[in-house]
Amino acid sequence: MDFTDYGDPAGKPVIYFHGVPGSPHESSLFDAPAREHGLRILCFNRFAIDRTITGTDYYRHIVQSISEAVQGAHLDVIGFSLGTHVALEVGALMQDQIRNLHLISAAAPLDAGDYLDEMAGKAVFSLARQSPCLFGWLARCQALLAKRAFPLLFRMLFASARGQDCKRVQDPKFRALLCQVLQQAFASGAAGYIRDIQQYLQPWSADAFSGEADISLWHGTEDNWSPFSMSEGLAGRLPLPVRIERMDGLSHYSCLYAAAPLVCKRLASG
Repeated sequence: MDFTDYGDPAGKPVIYFHGVPGSPHESSLFDAPAREHGLRILCFNRFAIDRTITGTDYYRHIVQSISEAVQGAHLDVIGFSLGTHVALEVGALMQDQIRNLHLISAAAPLDAGDYLDEMAGKAVFSLARQSPCLFGWLARCQALLAKRAFPLLFRMLFASARGQDCKRVQDPKFRALLCQVLQQAFASGAAGYIRDIQQYLQPWSADAFSGEADISLWHGTEDNWSPFSMSEGLAGRLPLPVRIERMDGLSHYSCLYAAAPLVCKRLASG
């Protein structure tokens, strides 16, 4: 599986799991702080994995690709948004190699709490649950918009922006970043995006909550994509003490921007 790397090519390996929709270009936000702190950020293009590979086999496929890239080295892991689910599932299969997990704007399983009414994506997740065929049609429409009418898709996605995300939406650099992220996400169609949503909506494995790595949760208090209560819920299910970094006034992507240099600094000192 192809991957993109940023930061120091000779640095300590850190695996980044992008959001949904998302793509490896998302991890470019870590390039400068990773270079500063001697870290190599690797992000795998998991949306390009064969659409027929699902369930536990999907996570095992990712593990195999990571193992080939890092050759048994110890790892740190960063997950963003719904990518935190994949990070936890993969982490459970690589427990002996993973030292730290930093989960940013983390998504918790929907069946573990009353989260849906707080989420800007309530309609999308409800549709995916109740009518997978209609959700598939919606996802393919989003893929088409990403290629042909990105400004329209951008306005749709951020129509309910809150907190500091409202300022990010006005930033041309952020719009350019999201344009590249989403076009890369849907470059091969919508199948990868659909699979990650479906995997997220299924019951998470018990192993996802059994890891022994040190875990930090970075979460904006104004996040309405994955509400702050999701990090609190995850912390209650994980076996070891979890550090919750409360990012006051920040929302979904603004938390990612703020957390990136702080996470890199902490990983370098760990």
